[in-house]
Amino acid sequence: MKQLIRYSAFTVALGVSLFAADGKTLFEQKCAFCHMTTKPTPQQRSQMVAPPAAGVMFHVKDRYPNKADAVNFIVDYAHNPSKEKALCPSIRRFGLMPSQKGAVTKDELKAIASYMFDTFPPSGFKHPKGMGMGMGMPLQR
Repeated sequence: MKQLIRYSAFTVALGVSLFAADGKTLFEQKCAFCHMTTKPTPQQRSQMVAPPAAGVMFHVKDRYPNKADAVNFIVDYAHNPSKEKALCPSIRRFGLMPSQKGAVTKDELKAIASYMFDTFPPSGFKHPKGMGMGMGMPLQR
């Protein structure tokens, strides 16, 4: 019985770590092309097609500090984006994110969102007000 419990605990722990690694891999494969993970240089800033992941998660965590709520929001928004749901003022610069239906499954989005919540913004992140063309102003709905 003890051996079965140890095996079960190991399997669960392994599954959780694989799920986390999966989120990072999925993010790199499906999100990082548009949402960079480092602070953009001035040259990169002019070529960006979407806000950096740190900025996105800054706004998501501001509205949804609970991880489960943030994950649910990201899953819903990625499949059904709308101006009414948008949290980032940089929507003025980049426009509405295209729906990811058909490109990313809900389960993949859950893994990606969990990884994003745990990773972004990095420690010490300071939101660069005015850099996303929202000029540091709150998003008007």
